[in-house]
Amino acid sequence: MFGLCARPSYHGHSYVCDVTVRGEIDDATGFVVDLGMLDRILDVEVRQRFDHRNINVDVAEFGEGKLVPTGENLARFIYERVGKAMRANGAPAVVVRVTVAEDTTLSASYEE
Repeated sequence: MFGLCARPSYHGHSYVCDVTVRGEIDDATGFVVDLGMLDRILDVEVRQRFDHRNINVDVAEFGEGKLVPTGENLARFIYERVGKAMRANGAPAVVVRVTVAEDTTLSASYEE
């Protein structure tokens, strides 16, 4: 079903992830969200979870019989996790789109 990507020892990618947020611009700071907060959320929900990991083995939600680690599923998963963390931290902005790119010609985006 997955051609060359269906190797017994898996295959790898160097993903790039773009997270787009939307909200009212704060008059005092000029930002829609505190960038330090957003960076901490992205560190926990994206970098620590996926960087240098075998997604099929190291990320429980993508383990055997669970989510297939496609760009589409990764984008949706990140969208949901980052959005939830932003709400939990009282961020005034919301996530509106997450794009996960495998290379310069192949990407998937998720937005509601």
